[in-house]
Amino acid sequence: MSDQGYRPPFYLGIDLGGTSIKSGVVDGDWRPLPKPAASVDTPTSRVKSIHDEALDALQRAADHAIEASGLAWSDIEAVGVGSPGTMDIPAGLLLEPPNLPGWEHFPIREVVADRLNKPTTLQNDANAAAYAEYRAGVGRGTRSLVMFTLGTGIGGGIIEDGRIISGRHSHGAECGHIIIQMEDARRCPCGGLGHLEAYASATALVKRAHEALDRGEESALRARAAERHLTARIIDEAAEAGDALATRLMRETAHYLAVGAVTLIHTIDPDIVVFGGGMTAAGPSFLDAIRAGIRAMAFPVPAARVRVEYAELGPDAGFIGAAGCARQEREATITVGG
Repeated sequence: MSDQGYRPPFYLGIDLGGTSIKSGVVDGDWRPLPKPAASVDTPTSRVKSIHDEALDALQRAADHAIEASGLAWSDIEAVGVGSPGTMDIPAGLLLEPPNLPGWEHFPIREVVADRLNKPTTLQNDANAAAYAEYRAGVGRGTRSLVMFTLGTGIGGGIIEDGRIISGRHSHGAECGHIIIQMEDARRCPCGGLGHLEAYASATALVKRAHEALDRGEESALRARAAERHLTARIIDEAAEAGDALATRLMRETAHYLAVGAVTLIHTIDPDIVVFGGGMTAAGPSFLDAIRAGIRAMAFPVPAARVRVEYAELGPDAGFIGAAGCARQEREATITVGG
């Protein structure tokens, strides 16, 4: 691998998602090696525990990554797994992850370590993505970072001086569940009222569009809604084309995200706020609207000093960050052990 410029130590990252498991190897310069040709489907079941199937799928994902990298298992220092919550990170245990039916109370860190015979680290997937952007993406060179991942829901991660803020009970940095509305609030998929995710996720954007059309508002979106093809991307494209309803929906979404960002800016005072996930395809005008909202609402000094950017690493952030978490823990263990 040295001929291609990659250098040890090498770490394997596994990004466990509700529909697929992505994996890859990351080198000592935080660069991903060639990726597997395809990800592995995530097995799920609402009927019974599927822990054996889950472990087999994780093994396949890991083997694909090693094969694609051209390395041997002996070259891998440790393995990191990024997973949706809920979880007990110190115990290495998945609790009741809503997007992974059948994976409840799964001791994922222990069983992966035993199966792969490698030290293994577990971390929340959004925290892992934030750590990747901090170390290898748009947050390189900063001291502190807040990240929102915008997709079906809204995840988040907070990094302070290289430390992931996961909280005392592994539920820290749930940035999508900041409460931004108290009266007449929208209901979040988690069941809570007024959460940011209920207003500014891709799912929420589409839902708000349908509600506006049901009220009789005129828009080019109506035809796509009738075909049941309405998506966040289509709404953004309609806004770019000048559709009034779509423009308002995107402007409101940017405002909601700015409210959430200001809450964390006033709490963390970070160097950079990063937005990742599918909705970043909305482009620079959407990000500029978020920046404007932050400047209008935040205290003047942090508003002037904080950078607000899109993420750089795209869908690779999950496994890069998971590998990075394994590296962080491995290096800390080596340091303590002398």
